[in-house]
Amino acid sequence: MLILAALLASAAPVPVASHERLSVIANGEKVGSVDAVRDHDHVAIHYDVKNNGRGPTMDETIELGADGLPQRWTLDGKATFGGDVHERLVRDGGTARWTDAMGARTAPARGTALYIGQSASPWALGLYARALLKAPGATLPALPGGRLRLDPLGPATIGGVDYRAFAISGIDLSPDLILLDKDDALFAVLDTGGATVREGHEGEVPALAALATRLTAQRYAALQQRFAHRIDAPVRIRNVRVFDPVTGTRGDPVSVVFADGRITGIQPPDAVASPGEASIDGAGGTLMPGLHDMHAHVSLESALLYLAAGVTSVRDMGNDNAFLPDLVRRIAAGEVAGPRITANGFLEGRSPYSARLGIVADSEAAALDAVRWYAARGYGQVKIYNSMNPAWVPAITREAHRLGMTVTGHIPAFTNADAMIAAGYDEVTHVNQLMLGWVLDPKEDTRTPLRLTAMKRTATLDLATPRVQRTIDRMAAAHIAHDPTAVTLELLMGGRDGAANPAVADYIGHLPIGLQRRRRQAIAPIAGPADAAAYDGAMAKVKQVLKLLHDRGIRLLPGTDDQTGLSVHRELQIYAEAGIPVPEVLRLATLAPEQYMGHDQQLGSIARGKLADFILLPGDPTRDLRELHRIAMVVKDGTLYFPSDIYPAFGVTPFAAAPKLTLPKAMPKAAGAGPAHDAMDEF
Repeated sequence: MLILAALLASAAPVPVASHERLSVIANGEKVGSVDAVRDHDHVAIHYDVKNNGRGPTMDETIELGADGLPQRWTLDGKATFGGDVHERLVRDGGTARWTDAMGARTAPARGTALYIGQSASPWALGLYARALLKAPGATLPALPGGRLRLDPLGPATIGGVDYRAFAISGIDLSPDLILLDKDDALFAVLDTGGATVREGHEGEVPALAALATRLTAQRYAALQQRFAHRIDAPVRIRNVRVFDPVTGTRGDPVSVVFADGRITGIQPPDAVASPGEASIDGAGGTLMPGLHDMHAHVSLESALLYLAAGVTSVRDMGNDNAFLPDLVRRIAAGEVAGPRITANGFLEGRSPYSARLGIVADSEAAALDAVRWYAARGYGQVKIYNSMNPAWVPAITREAHRLGMTVTGHIPAFTNADAMIAAGYDEVTHVNQLMLGWVLDPKEDTRTPLRLTAMKRTATLDLATPRVQRTIDRMAAAHIAHDPTAVTLELLMGGRDGAANPAVADYIGHLPIGLQRRRRQAIAPIAGPADAAAYDGAMAKVKQVLKLLHDRGIRLLPGTDDQTGLSVHRELQIYAEAGIPVPEVLRLATLAPEQYMGHDQQLGSIARGKLADFILLPGDPTRDLRELHRIAMVVKDGTLYFPSDIYPAFGVTPFAAAPKLTLPKAMPKAAGAGPAHDAMDEF
């Protein structure tokens, strides 16, 4: 350890004065900045982002040691949704002491451990990279836990200048992609939907986004080759009980056979196998249809995570309009792994708070043109967002309906769900968007974080009041569906500094250390015990609303607005905690979305002739929905994936072992199935 510290110190560049400015770009627009002033070993950073009406504002001060690592680091400001941040690090000799949202901690540092700022700006990624470049094997222990690794991704020429691309792994589920210049200074942090880039180079963002897409696609194409098992033979899953979403029951043990991507038989358990079949031991577990997330925003990273969590179909509720069709094509071609995607057309109005996704319209005519653009490209639904002018919505819905599309969305600012249902909405998304109309003054602006913080007012709301019943009556009469994304509200309102967020409490120990820290941090601003109690009361009220909607026959569409896949499981648990019977919850997660989307002839249940699209669980999810975490195998269109293989690539500890798979003798190597298999090879 001490030798490494000496090497780092001797290799560290001479401290200099510098002023680095970075621009944060999303969907072609500047939404924030990083301003870092370095005076020898002292660095002062101001970081501010405001996108979609929210974002962090942070001031950082770093004192660097001779080894280039932070000796002292303070972070003060506001987190994304306005919560206070006061983070501290002091490294003294061989000891590191820090205070973050999880409380005060002390650990041996010995000059080599690299502290990861919980609320740090993107500038910190350059700091981490420079330390890792000098470390043996380009890896260092991290504080508060785990290890960081720097992987070179090759040269990249942007605007005629040569840079070097790297991936930093160990902080979160997916690596951070960065570009360093010839002096090892941070030039850009890459993202498929934008970039954080050195000021003056904002015009290079399209090239940077394209580079991010290429590098990320290469990573996930390689992972697809490792993890996708395509077997060129019938596959028989023996000794398994099939969950039927219509009856809500698990049947007696059977054998399920599939070939060429379709289910070819559900046979008695003792049925004789035909020659040349592969065999999987179901071990008495449950085979159930693949899960469906009805509120996704899919990326290359999340696509594979969805499959690991048993989510084989999603509805994408807003994305980059160039990226998403390409991702759909890549998944369909088998280049990368991911769920089948039904795309929604994201439609936002122009305002200082606009979300930078889809199409942002600054007039009613532009909004109608956007509807036509989406219809011509096969989108089945338009999603309206916060900054849309409510006066334009009737024309938007009429045009969408005329072109055979339906309409969903947020409730735009300065209106309520009743008005949007009257204007032609077919569906309302997010339960807070529905509930805020019962507690807000019409003049209050929900384009801001108020659309979260005002939920505190619902804690004491009487659901029997006329204004609540009037909305629910209208939804029931007009058959308005609802996509609650309750898990995201729980995540936002349930976070408390130092405690595991209830949205991930069941599995937080399986997550990488960076994500664990975030999930032990308050997200909503909490001024004191009264605020905490109000948010807890609001979440309890959300569950009461879900039960009320379900009892009134209003169609619930389980969605998450998250990208981990695992959050689907918690969304379903929340429905059960609300009082909806578990078998009914499982129907809502499998067959019901396919019926709503018109895909139930191919998906949503396990039957002969349907697509081979299901998950294998060791236990019985009809008794305990936590069993959904323990997925042993996922089959999508006949291709096998084992979550125990996939999760380690994301720093996630697997939940269940893969089943025993036996291939037929003398079977040739299957395309995309990794190394050639010997006869009777077992996974």
